Amino acid sequence: MNKEVVDILIETNAFLEGHFLLSSGKHSKNYVQCAQVLRFPAKAAEVLKPVVDQIKDLKIDKVVGPAMGGVIVAYELGRQLDKEAIFTERKDGIMELRRGFEIKKGDRVIIAEDVVTTGKSTIETKVLLERLGAEVIGVACIIDRRAKGLALGMPVYSALKLEIDTYDAEECPICGTGVALVKPGSRGNQ
Repeated sequence: MNKEVVDILIETNAFLEGHFLLSSGKHSKNYVQCAQVLRFPAKAAEVLKPVVDQIKDLKIDKVVGPAMGGVIVAYELGRQLDKEAIFTERKDGIMELRRGFEIKKGDRVIIAEDVVTTGKSTIETKVLLERLGAEVIGVACIIDRRAKGLALGMPVYSALKLEIDTYDAEECPICGTGVALVKPGSRGNQ
């Protein structure tokens, strides 16, 4: 575990404790709200430096982050790598490349995320980029929170691998404690 990254997450209030409803429908007592660390540019640079060190020799043409969580991460990775950084976003529930952003056939692309858990946004972005002719070479993230055995079909480069216990709602030990259930994150919260 990268202690410096953990310390920054705690210092910026990005590592949360409580009772959380995850986008998967499961409950958890911990949550990492990367927006809290990304609001400080110098801290964002620090937590992403270990990721840059892992990917800097991969011959990347573009960094692409799915909105919301991947936008700032893509920008910071692009800044440190001196590469173009763009983002995808959902329109009517479908991941798209908009705002005049382009992918050229053969572009070597890394997907940027704040946290990878289920891989839903990552896979949607990968499918879109490959359909546009890109070669997706991996995903770069601050936190790899994937469950054991969850493969994305590409390498994952992270600053930190975290295993956070999750529970089905009907088996959640936190539900009976009186701690309010909170829905963090960006999916389905607008």
